Amino acid sequence: MKKGNVLIKNAAELVTCSGFHAKKGHEMNDLHVIPTGAVVIEEGVIKAVGTTEEILKNYQEANYEVIDAAGKAVLPGFVDSHTHFVFGGYRAEEFSWRLRGDSYMEIMERGGGIINSVRATAEATKEELHRAGKKRLDSMLSFGVTTVEGKSGYGLDYDTEIKQLEVMDALDQEHPMDIVKTFLGAHAVPKDYKGREDELIDYIIEKVLPTVAERNLAAFCDIFCEKNVFSVEQSRRLLTKAKEMGMQVKLHADEIVQLGGAELAAELGAVSADHLLQASDQGIADMAKAGVVATLLPCTAFSLREHYARGRYMIDQGCAVALASDLNPGSCFTESIPLVFALATLYMKMSIEEAVTALTINGAAAVGRADKIGSIDVGKQGDIIILEFPSYKYIPYHIAVSTVEKVVKKGVLVFDKEK
Repeated sequence: MKKGNVLIKNAAELVTCSGFHAKKGHEMNDLHVIPTGAVVIEEGVIKAVGTTEEILKNYQEANYEVIDAAGKAVLPGFVDSHTHFVFGGYRAEEFSWRLRGDSYMEIMERGGGIINSVRATAEATKEELHRAGKKRLDSMLSFGVTTVEGKSGYGLDYDTEIKQLEVMDALDQEHPMDIVKTFLGAHAVPKDYKGREDELIDYIIEKVLPTVAERNLAAFCDIFCEKNVFSVEQSRRLLTKAKEMGMQVKLHADEIVQLGGAELAAELGAVSADHLLQASDQGIADMAKAGVVATLLPCTAFSLREHYARGRYMIDQGCAVALASDLNPGSCFTESIPLVFALATLYMKMSIEEAVTALTINGAAAVGRADKIGSIDVGKQGDIIILEFPSYKYIPYHIAVSTVEKVVKKGVLVFDKEK
């Protein structure tokens, strides 16, 4: 029996999330559920999808590792499309400052925030970052994440930015999970560059970006487009150069102030714009028209005690919405997919079906891989999760507790809660 050959049968619900591109608006409610479903994976690739009766007429169980999913729901692996999982140090002290009422920007201005993580990441060795990153990936895998996006951005200089990306590259080759790498060299403004942000953008364009592009260290370039960080014009300049070098682009947009980041994302044809707590009606309309995925990060708003992004409104306006954890050491130190589901459904007025779509096929679209992952379709990678319960509706219902029992990655069982 070849590795990566598995037959999953008798699923109470086979939730295929079928599709090869982001689902917009009302399409997000269509999960394409097959009762008593089955899926065949050969050499890591999905070969057949249907009812168990149909599948067993055409495929011999003896040729596969068989998983009986009777009484359980089966879904595509989750795609966490926005994280900062490779970092040094922690910022528990800042969490206590926020509890007493200090704002995120106030903490940044006194030398905390991202700059604090920059120092710790610069001091960490590659081995230390690798070890910590692997531990976080193992945790994400237990929550059903089979593909994760990871950003640099805790370097803000050549050496540390490259170090972060190289660590992610090594983990991508060694860990069962697939890692989509994003270069976020413009994540914050170091003290030396305060008031000289244009020069910092020049430095990134001239010194760092060419290495990232030439060595294929990242698929995406991202920037923190925000008041007192990087302007719309500075963001446009960096991302335009990144596109010229063959990279796709993303933005941290309109998180704290309504600056026009959503509009810029649409103008540039960004794959996604993320955060969007303050995105304007016009920016949302522009993104919907341009096909930009709106990646929403409810755990960050929860952690910062901010209002949530307008997920319901965005979907109603025809946007494709994705959900992600934003795992990072400061504003959102969690990789909890169950918490993402709970917040999206309870507080962002998203249906359970929309939330499932947002963490599967739309998450895949947010990292440019909707043609390969994010749904249970013939020809796609065999990334599957099996729940402890008979329906996907248990995911948010079991509030903030993981319902994932097994994870199959490229046709191989890589996590089993029972074992």
